[in-house]
Amino acid sequence: MTVPAVAAKPVACSASAETGVLVSQILPVSIGRLLEGSSVESERIEFKASWEPATTGHQVLKTICAFANDYHNLNGGYIVIGVRERGGRAILPPCGVDPEQIEAAQRWIRGQCNRFVPDYHPILSPEVMNGRHVLVVWVPASDMRPHQAPDGDAGGRKFWIRLGSETIDTSKKGMVRTLVEQSSRVAWDERQATDASIADMRESKVREYLRDVDSGLFDEPSLPDVYRRMRLTRKINDHEIPRNVGLLLFSEDPTLWYPGARIEVAQFADGTAGDVQEEHVFGGTLTEQVRSCLRHLQSLSGTHVIKRPDQPQVQGWVSYPLRAVRESLVNAIYHRSYQPSVPTPTKVYLYPSHMEIISYPGPVPGVEREHFLPRARIPPVPARNQRIGEFLKELKLAEGRLTGLRKVFKDLEANGSAPPGFDFDDNRSYFRVTLPAHPEYSAIIALRDAAQLRALGGRNNAVLRIEGAWEANPGSGVLATELIRLFSDRGNLGKAEQVFDEFKRHGSTAALPHVANTLIESLLDAGLSKKARVILNELPEVTRGQDAINSAIMARRLKDLRRAHYYFEQAGDLVNSDPRSMHEFAQAKLDSARKACRDRDRITNRKLLSESRQLLERVLQYEAPPIRHAWAWRDLARTLYWQRESFGSVEEAYEQAIHLLPEETRFVRELKELREQQAACPTRANHRANGRKRR
Repeated sequence: MTVPAVAAKPVACSASAETGVLVSQILPVSIGRLLEGSSVESERIEFKASWEPATTGHQVLKTICAFANDYHNLNGGYIVIGVRERGGRAILPPCGVDPEQIEAAQRWIRGQCNRFVPDYHPILSPEVMNGRHVLVVWVPASDMRPHQAPDGDAGGRKFWIRLGSETIDTSKKGMVRTLVEQSSRVAWDERQATDASIADMRESKVREYLRDVDSGLFDEPSLPDVYRRMRLTRKINDHEIPRNVGLLLFSEDPTLWYPGARIEVAQFADGTAGDVQEEHVFGGTLTEQVRSCLRHLQSLSGTHVIKRPDQPQVQGWVSYPLRAVRESLVNAIYHRSYQPSVPTPTKVYLYPSHMEIISYPGPVPGVEREHFLPRARIPPVPARNQRIGEFLKELKLAEGRLTGLRKVFKDLEANGSAPPGFDFDDNRSYFRVTLPAHPEYSAIIALRDAAQLRALGGRNNAVLRIEGAWEANPGSGVLATELIRLFSDRGNLGKAEQVFDEFKRHGSTAALPHVANTLIESLLDAGLSKKARVILNELPEVTRGQDAINSAIMARRLKDLRRAHYYFEQAGDLVNSDPRSMHEFAQAKLDSARKACRDRDRITNRKLLSESRQLLERVLQYEAPPIRHAWAWRDLARTLYWQRESFGSVEEAYEQAIHLLPEETRFVRELKELREQQAACPTRANHRANGRKRR
């Protein structure tokens, strides 16, 4: 089938609001997206800044022939006249050409294309962008290839093909025979589905697609014309029948013709021998399958977010980077076979440690295992389903020319996950992508399983579940922390210390403070302050966020005031967002103020007392439990007393503390002692109290 019947029909047009010139609306994608290169690969677009029949014209003819011959099965291409280029990319806004030149160019191209053997006519689409007129020559791959086009006005006809961004003469490269052999094989997704009718495609799905890609065809009232211009149908004798790509993307249930056109997802409990916890089947059009499956996988993916107070961006990790999952799943849908002889669906297997995406069969000949290594390049062999890939790229689901492979490696590395795996058997009966989960994801799964076991009364089994997961991943900070807590609660601090030592050998430096603080707290609760101090001294100097706050609190409990103050300062603004952290920091400053007083360093003493007062007053402004506010009032009372504020304000602060926590006898006793001192020596009581250590 040739394209002239499509090009020769009157097309739906709209008038440019700026110039009133008629603008055709027949492209399957908007002119903006085409020129921006967001949906079509650069090797499928050629730009011409101006129109001149003697030069530009003959170059355009050769490129039309090359795109029509579609040597690499890329589904043709586009020539845009009126746009400059740099490095294969359009320079925007377009320079444009005069409307009169566009009319002349269309007449010339139509006339010269009659010289093609066999006959071929591209689709010509005048467009307006940024008030500038351009001509888009849309050249779909021909069903009658290979074609020959003249080499200039007097030159003979030659076979032209595209290699990368160049149009070349096949006779000079010795590729004529290869082109003829290649052209004899029509891509499967382009073939007609003889056992279906165009009624099996749903207009609503086609219109939805055209709206999503911002195509002018959305407003075309004639549905048969829309199908022909989108090349979803093919004329056989006197009637139209759908192509395979049309049924796969726009029918209600493609499995009626293609049994493998669905996605099955299975989630396993633990390892390949584990029970299947959950199964889902995703059907509908290929795009509906992909979107529904991605939403499901995203809902299962855990997210761990850390907001560093000293950095504007949020840091953290996810179970699986969504873009890596999307690229892997879309490539499976894009490159698998949908022929009835391959009925096995695309499969997604979810294990605690990794995800597998399996499609059938394996890669096309010419793609080998070494092409899936990091920084390797996939050779430009003909794709199995180029039309399917084109639609997926228009919807921004797929990348062009397998560039998504590099993004899979990059995103997994950025997430802190292991590299992906790609494998297939010697018979190429399957292709499997393995995406490792983030190391801590399996830890979270183990904690979830343990929580379920504890809820069912299996406390020992819960501990064994976490121990087993930790032995498989001793570098997990999440598992190490939980095990240290479990062993400490059971009084087995020796085992808790062994877990910490093992983590130091295998875990990351970034997670060390969190794990260490857990053990330090357990040792302090057990009265083993010497061991706790040894571990505190091993902590890295640079510690951020909540880990820095916890390290500061542990240092204060160990009476290491210098280190406590240092870690609080490293926590930065995070301290000021949490009442407990502010209160702990204020208490550390009070302890340091007493030491400065004993050392007769009055300047430091006054400075620390002032800073402590500010923190305590801020704590009282925040919402917090009554016990927190009670102790903050008590510490504020002492600060005011040492700052030699009026004794009435000191009494008022103590009374607030007593009101909030009446069962705390220490508040009453301290207030009574201060009143007695005030009564005995009003002028010296404050001075004596300043150096007095109170608890």
